[in-house]
Amino acid sequence: MSPVKSYRGAAAQIPDLPGVDPRLSRLVEARDHTGETRTWHLLDSGPLLAERGITPRGTLLAVHGNPTFSFLYRSLVRGDIPWRVIAVDQLEMGWSERTGVTRHLQDRITDLSLLTDALSLRGPVVTVGHDWGGIVSVGWALDNRHDVIGMVLTNTGIHQELTESLPRALQFATTPAVLPLTTSLTDAFIRTTLAISDPAPPAEVQAAYLAPYRTVGRRKGVEAFVADIPANAGHPSRSTLERLADGITGLSVPTLFAWGPKDITFSDRFLRDLIARVPHADVHRFEGASHLVWEDADTAGLVADWLEDTFGEDPSSAPRATDAAAPPQARPSVSSFAQQAPQMHLAQAILDRAADPATRRRSAVVEMGKGADGAPREISWELLAARVEDLAAGMLAHGIMPGDRVSILVTPGADLTAVLYACLRIGAVAVIADAGLGVDGLTRAVIGSHADWIIGLEKALLAARALGWPGTRISVQQLPTLDRAALGVDTSIAELAAQGRQMRTLGAPLDAPWPDPDADAAVLFTSGSTGPAKGAVLTHRQMGAMFSAVGETLELQADRGLVAGFAPFALLGPALGAPSVVPDMDITRPGELTARALADAVDALGSPAVFTAPAALRNIIDTAGDLDDRQRAALARVPSFFSAGAPIPAPLLRGLAPVMPSARALTPYGMTECLVVAAIDLEGIEAAGEGPGVCVGRPVARTEVAIAAMDADGTTSGDITTEPGVTGEILVRAPQVRDRYLMLWATTRTASRFEGWHATGDVGHLDSEGRLWVEGRSAHVLATAQGLLTPVQVESAAESVPSVRRSGAAAVGPRGTQQVVVFVELTDTYRPGPAGTPRAADVPLTEAVRRAVRDQTGADVAAVFTTTALPTDIRHNSKIDRAALSAWAEETLQGRKARAL
Repeated sequence: MSPVKSYRGAAAQIPDLPGVDPRLSRLVEARDHTGETRTWHLLDSGPLLAERGITPRGTLLAVHGNPTFSFLYRSLVRGDIPWRVIAVDQLEMGWSERTGVTRHLQDRITDLSLLTDALSLRGPVVTVGHDWGGIVSVGWALDNRHDVIGMVLTNTGIHQELTESLPRALQFATTPAVLPLTTSLTDAFIRTTLAISDPAPPAEVQAAYLAPYRTVGRRKGVEAFVADIPANAGHPSRSTLERLADGITGLSVPTLFAWGPKDITFSDRFLRDLIARVPHADVHRFEGASHLVWEDADTAGLVADWLEDTFGEDPSSAPRATDAAAPPQARPSVSSFAQQAPQMHLAQAILDRAADPATRRRSAVVEMGKGADGAPREISWELLAARVEDLAAGMLAHGIMPGDRVSILVTPGADLTAVLYACLRIGAVAVIADAGLGVDGLTRAVIGSHADWIIGLEKALLAARALGWPGTRISVQQLPTLDRAALGVDTSIAELAAQGRQMRTLGAPLDAPWPDPDADAAVLFTSGSTGPAKGAVLTHRQMGAMFSAVGETLELQADRGLVAGFAPFALLGPALGAPSVVPDMDITRPGELTARALADAVDALGSPAVFTAPAALRNIIDTAGDLDDRQRAALARVPSFFSAGAPIPAPLLRGLAPVMPSARALTPYGMTECLVVAAIDLEGIEAAGEGPGVCVGRPVARTEVAIAAMDADGTTSGDITTEPGVTGEILVRAPQVRDRYLMLWATTRTASRFEGWHATGDVGHLDSEGRLWVEGRSAHVLATAQGLLTPVQVESAAESVPSVRRSGAAAVGPRGTQQVVVFVELTDTYRPGPAGTPRAADVPLTEAVRRAVRDQTGADVAAVFTTTALPTDIRHNSKIDRAALSAWAEETLQGRKARAL
């Protein structure tokens, strides 16, 4: 008897499904664990590959969970990749046979092995699993090691502690009185699973998922699957689950974890467990995606890229799971000259300043308004060094180990400085996600960092408790016993410091070795101006290079110090032996820094360098009239002024000159991934003259810049050039470039796609003098009928209209024929704060903007809108959200109801 039946002849009841070629459906007969012959339905891309003349490189064996079926993998099985994809419907599920047999976890693993035997499936095989299908696929891989070369797991779990509660959704579903009502008597369990995604899948996709489960009898498998969750020690599947949890640690094959972090069932705690068991795995978290990550994100595209990078064209020679584990490979670096960076231990400067009799009693950190009667409070180098050493010793004694991730949720000041440098001293990885990300952004960053520890203020720990942020909690303040218990606080930094101080007093000095230069030092989160904030991982070598590059570029002198009007930069000073202070300001709204607050901070240090976010410049100029004589004198002593986060146009720097008349105005260009790339002062900007974009100067020391040329449709090609006048994506090569993005395999791949370079996502060009001009984000390039336009070209032209304070360029329509739309803030109506609802500009303003853009760029402007404030990123208040402008314009010009940006 042939194991294969024709799809149309034997299963005519199976409807055509959206996105599924009917020719890929097969019915296969195979014995199950009971010895009976059963009929399986599966999707098989093999015939389609054969039709196209493609020899498969190997096989992907894809196993679904509950309550889905092979339809989940339709994006993978459609023949876009040169691998045969077999996506099965497990027995009792999808369009496979309903046998009436209760199947436990081991039964399903055995059944799947018997099916693959019937198919004569041989290696090389990469298993693909989702939900409880992930567990089944791991079991199959362990039982068929001789064929397995790789593993892909998506939103699944391999271990559940007996002391841990099931996720709430499963607790409810597994309640005996509820189980049949939600799983078989009704289709509530299926509909709830589909509704988790936001937005929910299209109606035709939901109908396809519901199609095999239209009757109570056909839903019995859904009920049995839920009932087979081994939540207690006596469950029939508990021993199998434990075997798989232990066994996966020995699967040394390449592995990919693709995850939807908004999953209410398999949350990030299951991903953390998997990473602990398979630490060599590549990981990509799709922010915004939920349980059905295959529906919510381009998971198939991720898998295709990973297969290509991991196995290439000939996976047949790849090691099988039965082979000895290969030694871990060094991570590829985007920097080819990391060794050129001056080496520095990241806390050494603090210890050196404390040991020097000439500096030990000088101020290291100044906290505005924290002293007696509201005066500044000063912390000396000697006190700071002692605090760092005490905390470092106490952390080690408490169990905070090298490599542990420590999420630091502390406002800038002495506590934050001491905690950060104590982490760096012992090799714990500091996770820095500042409050400038906003509540949502901060939540995503903290959860996504998978921190082992959280050190935070009471407000932060309250959020950690309420929102389930991972990590053992340590408080900054000494909390009352009841508050401590309510917040789940383990200890405080005062207790850690006291423990460390006692150890050192008793003759046990901190003798921990300095961390390896290539060990992870910190995870620094981007601003989130172009999507969810990303965690850039820097090693100790890279972070030291970053500190050195910034210090050299800004000419930061230790005897003068730094006023950090952008709070995270307060952490830079101590690494370079320079005192630092943050002005009295709302650190979540750097654009609202006033001239008075800046002057008071300057006065506390004497004549320091000043660093602010770009958005603060206008407010400093606007509030300069409120300065008194002392404050004016303080600002007149500032030797240098810096601003970064977005390119600064010359008129803004000129407007700042009367406020800080002695300061050299310097604007560096950089990003979280490489904090300084190029720099230019006002004189340099004026010498560069007018041009398309904003001139940000020449590359800083030990840094190279190149351009990836853009094709006609705005995509970057593989051609890398330093020729002047070529517009494209800006590439950077430097020892201070990030190592990778945290749990964002695909993002790291994209940013590193030009070997040895970091692709910034910014677009610009080099001029004949080697100066870099920034013209916006590559994703925002306007592909019009007249050709490519960078957004800054249009915005610079619009801002030449006298009444325009700032502008944002957007595009509507298909690429190649996009129409240009311009949004403007007017000087007499601008107000700080959230963007409002734009309005159509009046005729004179519209014509003035159109004329300016046409004269300077040759492009026609379809519409002009005014707004009281353009939408910008939360952290810098300066990077315009052009994607939001495009979306608003698209809706409005289509006649939909206008809304706030």
